[in-house]
Amino acid sequence: MATYRQDLKSRFAALGIIIIVVLAALLVRLWTMQVLNGESYAMQAENNRVREISLEAPRGRIFDRNGVALVTNRSALAVYVDPTHEEVGDLLTRYRSKDTADDPTRRELDEVFGEMAGMLGITSQEVFDKVADINQEALRPRVVAIDVPIEVVAQLLERQADFPWVEVEEIAVREYPYGSLAAHVVGYTGAISEAQFKESDEYAGYELGDVVGKTGAERQFEGVLQGDKGWRRIEVNAAGKSQGVVSEQAPRAGNDITLTIDMNVQRVAEEQLADAISEARRQGYSSAKAGAVVVLDIASGEVLAMASAPTYDPSAFLGGISTQEWAVLNEKSSEYPLNDRAVMAAYPPASTFKVVTAIAGMEAGITGENTTYTCTGRWTDMGTQWPKWCWKRTGHGTLSLRSGIKNSCDTVFYEIGYEFYKRKAEELQAQARAFGLGSKTGIDLPGEVAGRVPDAAWKKQYNANYPEYQMWLPGDTVNMAIGQGDMLTTPLQMACVYAGIANDGTVMKPHVLKHVLDKEGAPTLTVEPEVLFDTTISDASLGVITRSLIDVTESGTAAGAFAGFGVTVAGKTGTAEVKGKDDYAWFCAYAPANEPKYAVAVVVEQGGHGGSVTGPAARNILAQLLGEPIKTVRTTDQSR
Repeated sequence: MATYRQDLKSRFAALGIIIIVVLAALLVRLWTMQVLNGESYAMQAENNRVREISLEAPRGRIFDRNGVALVTNRSALAVYVDPTHEEVGDLLTRYRSKDTADDPTRRELDEVFGEMAGMLGITSQEVFDKVADINQEALRPRVVAIDVPIEVVAQLLERQADFPWVEVEEIAVREYPYGSLAAHVVGYTGAISEAQFKESDEYAGYELGDVVGKTGAERQFEGVLQGDKGWRRIEVNAAGKSQGVVSEQAPRAGNDITLTIDMNVQRVAEEQLADAISEARRQGYSSAKAGAVVVLDIASGEVLAMASAPTYDPSAFLGGISTQEWAVLNEKSSEYPLNDRAVMAAYPPASTFKVVTAIAGMEAGITGENTTYTCTGRWTDMGTQWPKWCWKRTGHGTLSLRSGIKNSCDTVFYEIGYEFYKRKAEELQAQARAFGLGSKTGIDLPGEVAGRVPDAAWKKQYNANYPEYQMWLPGDTVNMAIGQGDMLTTPLQMACVYAGIANDGTVMKPHVLKHVLDKEGAPTLTVEPEVLFDTTISDASLGVITRSLIDVTESGTAAGAFAGFGVTVAGKTGTAEVKGKDDYAWFCAYAPANEPKYAVAVVVEQGGHGGSVTGPAARNILAQLLGEPIKTVRTTDQSR
C-alpha cells in the first residue's frame, strides 16, 4: 500500500507535467504572435492608434464656349461637430440612430446643441440628425452648416469652451455666378445616395457622404470633375477619442470642362422662353407654365443653348436641401422644375413634323412641289363616317404641296398620309427614323427619352390586352402625317430634324461637352463632330422643303413673327392637340435659310399657336445669333 508521501509525489508529478504543457503552449503562442504574426499585430495596433479620414477635393469648374465661368468654386466657412467628443459621444451612444426605440427629447438635444443651433439658424434636431448619420466615417466630423456668416463663426470660436466639439473649416463649395442660368445643362450636386454607392461601379472608391453630380453636366462628367481625395491621419486613444493630427495629404482638384453653350445665347433663349409663356397667358392660355428651347450649330451638333421652364436655383442644394424644399420641387403644381424638358419630355410635334411627311412623300414619288390638292375644310376620303377637318374649317381651296406647307394645310398631309397607308410599307415611319426620331440622340446629358414613332407592331404590343384596338388603321397613318396621333418627339429631336434638313440631310450628333482642360487650362480632350444619321435625302426634296419653309416665314403662318427680320429664315409653326389640355405651341427653324448655320426648336406647353407664341421667341433667339435687333413681337396665328 502506497504511503501518503508517495501519493503526494505522484500528484505533484502530474501537476508539474500540466504546468510544463501549459507553459509550452504559452511559449508557442507567444512565438507565433511575435515571430510569425508580429507584423500583422503591429499593423492592427497601429490602426487602432491611428485612424484615417478622407478630405474632399474641389470639383472642376464649368465654362461656356467662350471661357465664361458658369460654375466655379468659392471658399465658404463650414461648421462641423466632432462626433468623438465626450459630450456628443455620450448622446450618440444613447441614441445612435433613428432606428432605436427611443429618440432624444427636445430638452436633451437643446442642452447639448440648442444654443449653437440657434446661432446657426437651425434646430437642435437638425444638428443631431446630421451628427448621428451612421453612413459616414465614424471619426469624420459632421458638417452641420455651410456658408456660415463670419460674425457667427467668430462667436463660436470665442466661446470654444462652451462648444468644445465645434470645428470650423474653410471649404470649397459650388458657386453659380449667373444664378439659375443654364441650370438644367450644368445640373446640381449633392451627397451620394446609398443606391448610387451600392449599385454602381462608377462610384467605386467613393464613400457615403461624398458630394457628387446629380443632374446635367455635373452628373454626366462626374469622373472628370471629381478630384482626388486627400487624407488626414488622426491619433486616437483607447476610447477612440481624437488626440490630434499625425499626418495629412492635401486633395487634388478635378479637371475643368468647357461646354458648347454660349452664355449670351443661353440668356436670350431663357428670356424668350419666359416671354413666350407670358405671351401665351396674355392670349388667354392660362395653363401655359412650361416649355423648352434647343439651339444647335447644324454643322457640328454643338448645343449653343438649351432652356427648360420652369427652372430652379442649383445653389439651393449646397449643403443639402430640406425635405420641404425637395417636396416643393417635385410637386405637380410646381410643374416639376427639375425636369429638363428639352431632353426628358416628349410631345406630339404637330405641324412641325409635316416636313418629314413631305420629304417621305417626295422620296416615295407620292407627291411633288407642284402636286395639287383641294381643301374644302372637311376631308372624307376614309369615309363620311370618319371625317377629318383642316384647321381652316372653310378650306384653303386648291393648293400645291409647297403652299400646303406655307399655310400648314392639314388636308394636303391627310392625302399624303392616306397614300402611305394604302402602300402598306410604313415608309413614313422609316423616314421619321432616318432623322433619328423614335430613338435617343445620345446627347451627353442624363435622362434623355426616345420619344415614339408608332407603327403596326408597336400598336399591337401596346394594346396586348385589348385585341380590338390592335389593328393599324388608316387614321393612324393619317394622324401621324400631321404630327399627331401617337407620335411623340423631344424638342432636341425636332431641332436635330431641322438641323439635318439644313445640313443637306446629314444629322450631327448633339453634344454639350467641348473640351476637358488640364491643370494649365489647355484642352486635353476635344469632342469632334460626329454624324448621327445620313438620311440620303435627294437635293431636290431638300430644295423644295427649304423654299416652302421660307414661304412660311415670309408669307405663311409665321409671316407676322418674322416681319422686318433682316435674314431669310426657313421655319415651321405647329400647334399640337393634347387630350384634356390646351394646345401646345411649336416653332422649328434654321437660318440663314440658304447658308444655314443654326437650328432652333421652341415649344410651350398649353401655349396655343406656334406663329404667335413660339415663333416670336425663335425670331429673337436667331436675332441674337445673327446680329439682328431683338424686339417684342405681337402677332396672331390660328393655324395648326
